[in-house]
Amino acid sequence: QVQLVESGGGLVEAGESLRLSCAASRSIFSINAMGWYRRAPGKQRELVALISTGGSTNYLDSVKGRFTISRDNAKNTVYLQMDSLKSEDTAVYYCYAVRGVVNYWGQGTQVTVSS
Repeated sequence: QVQLVESGGGLVEAGESLRLSCAASRSIFSINAMGWYRRAPGKQRELVALISTGGSTNYLDSVKGRFTISRDNAKNTVYLQMDSLKSEDTAVYYCYAVRGVVNYWGQGTQVTVSS
């Protein structure tokens, strides 16, 4: 079992930055991949960024060059640095982890970008 706790959401203006953090309740060495999804009002959930145990990353096309995912294995934490935020980035962001065939989700953190 893995518990994920997100933090770092909030209200910012367009062009500003936020950093989301996701702390796992156990060592992330045993986790195959971690990442961030988001769900905007009236839209389907979408994968924003993913990082594997080996450090390879994948990003949603619309956030490439603006968002950076990273992991600190010593702190069992994954980060999402979000720069040059746009109003269309407004959503609830969920931390995600997969261990074997089991998926884990955080409770979500709201990110609101005003234009």
